[in-house]
Amino acid sequence: MKHPVTTLDNKAAGEIELDETVFGLEPRGDLLARVVHWQLAKRRAGTHKVKSRGEVSGTSKKAFNQKGGGRARRGNLKTNILRGGGVAHGPVPRSHAYDLPRKVRKLALKTALSSKLADGKLTVVDSVTLDSHKTKALVEKLAALGWSNTLIIDGAAVEETFSRAARNIPLVDVLPQIGANVYDILRRDQLVLTKAAVEALEARLK
Repeated sequence: MKHPVTTLDNKAAGEIELDETVFGLEPRGDLLARVVHWQLAKRRAGTHKVKSRGEVSGTSKKAFNQKGGGRARRGNLKTNILRGGGVAHGPVPRSHAYDLPRKVRKLALKTALSSKLADGKLTVVDSVTLDSHKTKALVEKLAALGWSNTLIIDGAAVEETFSRAARNIPLVDVLPQIGANVYDILRRDQLVLTKAAVEALEARLK
């Protein structure tokens, strides 16, 4: 399918042919949800920790006699039902990551790209080359294009001047094509691909 190409100066730069096997799939919300949950689970640090009964500082001596005191029987004061005692079945350090088939991840990425195109929120630019690394100049260009909440994906590597200019702009993310992922595509309203990114993504996902 044909798709128009623009420039950062908001001028037409011809057309590009988009592969329908990558950009023309039907939306699959269930697939996107699976991959987003998988990505977020992998990002969790898993460093949560509380002290169990065996780790709380204190003596393990029996607090008082078993019988004759009129009180509940008590082994020691580190039990989980007393103030200052340990926690029963509390969180421990662990990994929250789990496996997801590569075919599912690949199909979800193609579905995310297709959904942006179907919603009219996919833009292709010829390149993201800038003469200056000044953020102010890039902010003006993005405002003229209407890109306020945007993910911009370049080719094998993001052009250095553009990367430096864009890194302080709120709600604007810049990634190389190898970093393209479902979560980042969906969390931004507008998706912008360079021609190099389109070629690389099609080669990667076909």
